[in-house]
Amino acid sequence: MATSCVPVVAAVDVCANCGREGGDGLKLKNCTACLLVKYCGVDCQKAHRKQHKKACKERAAELKDERLYSQGHARPETEFCPICAQPVPIPTEEHSVVNPCCMKMVCNGCAHAAMKMGIYNKCEFCRTPTPKNNTESLALIQTRVGKNDPEAIAYLGYQYMRGSQGLAKDESRAVELWTEAAKLGSVDAYFQLGTAYSNGDGVEQDVARGVSFYEKAAILGNSMARHNLGCYECERGRYDRGVRHLLISAKMGVEWSLANIKELFKEGFATKSQYVEALKGCQDALEEMKSPDREEAKTSLFFN
Repeated sequence: MATSCVPVVAAVDVCANCGREGGDGLKLKNCTACLLVKYCGVDCQKAHRKQHKKACKERAAELKDERLYSQGHARPETEFCPICAQPVPIPTEEHSVVNPCCMKMVCNGCAHAAMKMGIYNKCEFCRTPTPKNNTESLALIQTRVGKNDPEAIAYLGYQYMRGSQGLAKDESRAVELWTEAAKLGSVDAYFQLGTAYSNGDGVEQDVARGVSFYEKAAILGNSMARHNLGCYECERGRYDRGVRHLLISAKMGVEWSLANIKELFKEGFATKSQYVEALKGCQDALEEMKSPDREEAKTSLFFN
């Protein structure tokens, strides 16, 4: 018996368009955008699209925000020193060394401790001799790249963007490498792509696409991507959304986020409780990143 496709109110196991119930060989499929309704087939989904479009769009946006704000509150494993297992202070490039042999980001404190133990000209983590020149360094990086190491690919992209390690500056090549590294799961690559597209570095400027990359990085725990999203929202007058982002990044130890919330509080766009929450969270995160060796490294000429 044929069933007419007459729009009906959606139920748990009922096609939102024709009313057919699931079961007896009929498997209903969710609307993948909103998960609010189910359909028995493509024809019913198309027939119901006009009626469902508004609710679908609103719920899809809600689901996206739920993921965006509820995930990524902890920094990724790659931002922890593999020796002391503590998160590296932000910005990480100022408080760590990346060794091309193993691509491990070792904090300045552990590098300083290794030097005190007499470990010179070797990787603090794997003890591979330090490369003597750019040629040797690039060879080590390329070895890791050849093994599809996402962090090595992202790191090589960064060298092309800066024109370092003896490489000619090539922003387009950097974006290509970051795109490859992102597909392999590099959180930093998503962040770098966000910056590249937002600024038009090596690609045609596309702020919306840049924001989408920042969102992917933030969900995976990149604190600077989260900070940049907060600034992006505040610049567009969406202070509630911006402060929510900045609160998360401040609690991860981004002092710039705390400073921004302080200014927003002064201007009446953030509440006192939000500022206090950010202040305490940032202080706790910064305290977690302290160690005697890291404090000593700050006064060492080798790291300044």
